[in-house]
Amino acid sequence: MDTLSYKTLSVTPATIEKKWVVIDATDQVLGRLCSVIAKILRGKNKADFTPNLDCGDNVIVINADKVRMSNDKMNKREYLRYTGYPGGQRAYTPADLMEKSFKKTVHAGRHPLFIKVVKGMLPKTKLGAAQLRNLYVYNGSEHPHEANNPTVIDINKVK
Repeated sequence: MDTLSYKTLSVTPATIEKKWVVIDATDQVLGRLCSVIAKILRGKNKADFTPNLDCGDNVIVINADKVRMSNDKMNKREYLRYTGYPGGQRAYTPADLMEKSFKKTVHAGRHPLFIKVVKGMLPKTKLGAAQLRNLYVYNGSEHPHEANNPTVIDINKVK
């Protein structure tokens, strides 16, 4: 028996196939939507998932302004950050981050609320930061990535 025929093939950076997918966030619950987005960004939905490589797809989220949170979490939930100075603890709500996404100072495709939520679901390493850069979130239904021929995914059918 030839034992060399039982080798496990691993994905290399040269053999990774990255696709572009579009997800519509209309009337989706934020946390459940972002957990599916994080899974796609990591590549865990693919058969050739490799934990030490960026083998996930590029994700475009449209209609981010129509996302919802259960109960009144949009106004009552608080996220905390610390500036590093005495008395520098800052609190903000998801509604504050949603308002910030409409400002001209925020880069296109970098929705603060989605970045905050998805970042917590990715690895806290350089790989996680690289995977987070593959996420593009837009408030309206228009996006500038049509040249990449993205495929539309129905988020309710993805497991």
